[in-house]
Amino acid sequence: MLKVENINLYYGASQVLKSISMSAMKGQVTCVLGRNGVGKSSLMRGVVGQTPIRDGAIMWEDKDISRMGAADRARAGIAVVPQGREIFPLLTVEENLKTGFGMLPRSDRTIPEEVFMLFPVLKDMLGRRGGDLSGGQQQQLAIGRALVMRPRLLALDEPTEGIQPSIIKQIGAAITTLAERGDIAILLVEQYFDFAKELADQFIVMDRGEVVMSGAPSDLDEADVRRRLSV
Repeated sequence: MLKVENINLYYGASQVLKSISMSAMKGQVTCVLGRNGVGKSSLMRGVVGQTPIRDGAIMWEDKDISRMGAADRARAGIAVVPQGREIFPLLTVEENLKTGFGMLPRSDRTIPEEVFMLFPVLKDMLGRRGGDLSGGQQQQLAIGRALVMRPRLLALDEPTEGIQPSIIKQIGAAITTLAERGDIAILLVEQYFDFAKELADQFIVMDRGEVVMSGAPSDLDEADVRRRLSV
C-alpha cells in the first residue's frame, strides 16, 4: 500500500503541493484528476522520488521512503511511466525494454512475456528503433519498459495524451488486467475523465495544489468532477 501523508512540495519559493494526503492499494486503480497546472504531475514526481518533498511522509509497504532517492524507490518496486514517454529514439524496441533491467538482480533480467501479451505490437517490432514508432506505440513501449522492472506500484502520468482512440482502449485494457492481478497498485494521473471513469476504483481530484475531492466513483458527483476538469 502507498500512503501519502500531508506532503508539501516546492519548486524554489513556489509551493505546488499543499498538505496532500492520499493512498493507493494493490489491486486497485487510483486516479488523480485535475486541470493542467494543479499539481498532478508534481504529486507523481514526489511519489516516485524525482522531486523531493519539503515535509510530510510517503509510506510504501509500511516503510518510510520520504527521503529515499528515485533509484532506490525503483529497487523497492516503484516504476513510473512519465508524461511524454521518454523512450530512447535511437535504441531498438528490445533495447528500450532492456533499459528496465538496471534495477533488477541478474536473475530477473528477462523481458516478461506479459509485456507482449498486453502489447503484441512490441514483439513484432523488437528490432525497430523507438523513434520510428507512432506515438501510441511509443506509449505502449514506455509502459512495457516499466513492467520489465516487475513493479508493485505502477505510476502512469497521462498515458492517453496525444494517443489515438484504438491505442487508448488497449492501454485501458492493459491497466485493468494489471489491476486484476491483485499484486500491483496503479496510480494514474489523467485529464480524460471518461477513460478514468472506466478504470478507477478511487478518485483524487486536485485544484491549486490541494485535494478538493476524493472517494470511490459512486461517492462523487460526476457533474462536479467534470466541472473541475473543464478549462
